[in-house]
Amino acid sequence: MTLTAIGLAIAATFAGWVASLGPLPIGEAREVSTTIVDRHGKLLRAYAMADGRWRLPVHAATEVDPTYLKLLFAYEDHRFRSHAGVDPLALGRAAVQLATRGHIVSGGSTITMQLARLMEPRRQRSIHAKLRQMVRAIEIEHDMTKDQILDLYLTLAPYGGNLEGIRAASIAYFGKEPKRLTLSEAALLVALPQSPENRRLDRYPNAARAARDRVLDRMVEDGVVSDADAAAAKAVSVPKLRKPMPILAPHSSDAAMSSVKNKPVVALTLDAPLQQSLETLAHDRAIALGPNISVAILAVDNASGEVLARVGSPDYFDDRRAGQVDMTRAVRSPGSTLKPFIYGMAFEDGFVHPESLIDDRPIRFGSYAPENFDMTFQGTVPVRKALQMSLNVPAVALLDRVGASRLSSRLKQAGADLVLPKDETPGLAMGLGGVGITLQDLVQLYSGLARLGNVRPLREIESRRGEEREPERLLDQVAAWQVGNVLLGTPPPENGVHNRIAFKTGTSYGYRDAWSIGFDGRMTIGVWVGRPDGAPVPGIAGRTAAAPILFDAFARTGKLPSTLPKPPRGTLIASNAKLPLPLRRYRPLGELVRTDGERAPHIQFPIDGSRIDASGGDGMSAAMPVKVAGGVLPITMLVNGVSVGELDNRRQRLVDSPGPGFARLTVIDAKGAADTVVIRIQ
Repeated sequence: MTLTAIGLAIAATFAGWVASLGPLPIGEAREVSTTIVDRHGKLLRAYAMADGRWRLPVHAATEVDPTYLKLLFAYEDHRFRSHAGVDPLALGRAAVQLATRGHIVSGGSTITMQLARLMEPRRQRSIHAKLRQMVRAIEIEHDMTKDQILDLYLTLAPYGGNLEGIRAASIAYFGKEPKRLTLSEAALLVALPQSPENRRLDRYPNAARAARDRVLDRMVEDGVVSDADAAAAKAVSVPKLRKPMPILAPHSSDAAMSSVKNKPVVALTLDAPLQQSLETLAHDRAIALGPNISVAILAVDNASGEVLARVGSPDYFDDRRAGQVDMTRAVRSPGSTLKPFIYGMAFEDGFVHPESLIDDRPIRFGSYAPENFDMTFQGTVPVRKALQMSLNVPAVALLDRVGASRLSSRLKQAGADLVLPKDETPGLAMGLGGVGITLQDLVQLYSGLARLGNVRPLREIESRRGEEREPERLLDQVAAWQVGNVLLGTPPPENGVHNRIAFKTGTSYGYRDAWSIGFDGRMTIGVWVGRPDGAPVPGIAGRTAAAPILFDAFARTGKLPSTLPKPPRGTLIASNAKLPLPLRRYRPLGELVRTDGERAPHIQFPIDGSRIDASGGDGMSAAMPVKVAGGVLPITMLVNGVSVGELDNRRQRLVDSPGPGFARLTVIDAKGAADTVVIRIQ
């Protein structure tokens, strides 16, 4: 048999053996722990893989300290960037050192060969295993770029126990990402993968230190590190205990894990520094408030609706405070926090103004007789003061005029999921907390006030950008601005600055929930305080428990409060004396007959609840006739809260149709008496 034939036979046998190896298991090797990151890519939380391993993805070019990479290449693979997977010079050098010194001084395996071994672990060390690694290394180099090879190696390299990859090791041993490492830390991370179980820092710290020092000695010999720097690095002790993995924003992370599947990295809209600051704030305040009391905080960006921080509990692992329950999403009684929307709809309807006078006196609505929190009455007060003082009687009187069902529908339209007791319909009690709502929905509604009446749905997962619904109308621009302007003047708690944050507090019946929601021109923050189990906390109130946390939360954003928007065009800014006569004092809708015998205005046409066909020829909308009986001229006509002028001497007027849908028509006479109908235009 000729040498050529023998060579061909050997080549064929080798080719058959290579083919028998099958494809590279790259897919399995690329499986990593799911990581949750903030809007800037900072790690919030990581989840171990199904088998308990921590394996975090890494990009060497941007996420690993250059000092570490320099040591790694110098110690493991000088010619990583130039060889094709196998370095014959390194293999030859290793063989000579073994022959001359009698022991292994340096290995001949390249980083690519080590990656091949990590992808297909083999217990035995043999020529056959080494040959297999060499073949696999060449295949890897053919299928992947050098940067991809390095990234995958730094993701799979073992560091003892269930730690794989440089990120998991750096976080577990040093409590930080590997982007900034000291020389001592970098040398230690180079040394550990060579014998990860025998150099585990939590079991064999002395062996790990000795291995680190050998790396430093080699670097001095090769001229990579100076003697002085190596000596300083050797003087540093090695960590002996593992640090816990980061667990910022645990509730947001859990929610993201349950809704986003099969994605190794999930980016949230949260801001990690703000999240950390508010978690610390909630933890400290909860401890100060007493055992079993929880605190929840939610901060959102007004312009985008993005959640910037979500603190569902003061301590995720505190069972006494039900730490794993996200109280930003829990349904609770809102106390007085819905009152601004009652006033907003009253402003929108045009029958009251912030400077109007309103009575705070004992009153009964059927069997319901609301009382104020302090059991006193203030008499006649400006509407502005009534909202700032959170007086109950004026709020219920306005809600009676606005309509509880209409308020409920408007809030639901804006995205708030109101929860009523079983088999109950919206009633006047909802204005004082007789309904269930979440902190998340309240913050969404209040951010709509900051946006001059348009509510943008909240978004917390970056990948869903563009999937959110269009903004929903909550109030018209003027009414929303008026509410914000009133809330801006609410007296702040002792730690607050006046006229910087528009806010409202609330306390639910039985002292079960304390709330404070506030906004400036940039951000809306909501705070809830209470017991997760719903038990009463005697004496807890929104103003004393939640409002100080709210103002502290704004202070911890690191920015001065941003000014609110300017008044929209058409905003009436005037003192009470300069208001139109009908707006100077609020009169209940039931005052239909005057003491002087004059009849209050009454809309005869269209009839309340009727359907009106307002389509004209050629598909154009036709003018709609309105006829009124009684009332003292001049009589002002409003459509959906917007004035359309005065009625003529016959108490009639043609009004342009506002378009298909429901419309609210209101007339107010010269003495402030009014009547309203709601019709459906088709």
